[in-house]
Amino acid sequence: MVISSGQPGQEECSLRLLCRRADGERSELDDIELEIYRSGDDLHLMLSWPEQTDQPMLWQGHHPVWMDGDSGQRCERPPAGAALEALARRLRALLSPDR
Repeated sequence: MVISSGQPGQEECSLRLLCRRADGERSELDDIELEIYRSGDDLHLMLSWPEQTDQPMLWQGHHPVWMDGDSGQRCERPPAGAALEALARRLRALLSPDR
């Protein structure tokens, strides 16, 4: 876990969530990178599959936004995106002190 702060109250955190199959075998292809940061009073999350650079990234603030990893342009949710959106909503709710 990497935590840094450019200014007081402006913490950032980057995590790599390691994925395992039901039998305990690692599945590196499905690992998720999670970035947590604040902008003003709002908590934002960025989730991506670092080993699948062809997959879009999810920005989760008040609502989900899918972005192409190369261009940063908005794009459609990928087939596996609904589960990632659900994870992002739960994490955001758990990490937001005002909720």
